[in-house]
Amino acid sequence: MNPGRLFLAAGALGGLLTVAFGAFAAHGLRHQISPDMLLVFNKGVLYQGLHALALLATGIMSTQSPCRALSSAGWSFLLGIVLFSGSLYLLAMTGSSWLGMLTPVGGISFLIGWFSLLIGGWNYSRP
Repeated sequence: MNPGRLFLAAGALGGLLTVAFGAFAAHGLRHQISPDMLLVFNKGVLYQGLHALALLATGIMSTQSPCRALSSAGWSFLLGIVLFSGSLYLLAMTGSSWLGMLTPVGGISFLIGWFSLLIGGWNYSRP
């Protein structure tokens, strides 16, 4: 099965949630958490938005020319968003520092995703 449509949908949902979480941080969290934790939350928003766009690109390429590298990129971006951004959101809102252990795993997932996209992009052939 070609996961390109899933990556497109996940990228669009990720973009929607980026805007929603950014607005929530600006209007709902600004006076509820410390400025340092607001920066942490906003770092999650930034990385989620960037990788939502990467998911869209991966999805477009995957629907036209599926390959293992593009599939790896998409799944890595999804995992990275959940682990990196998700851990930062929860850390900022709960103060549970153990969540910070998940953040680097998400960062590594992002790196794997970008490397896989590099390989998939290099081998990309549009039908």
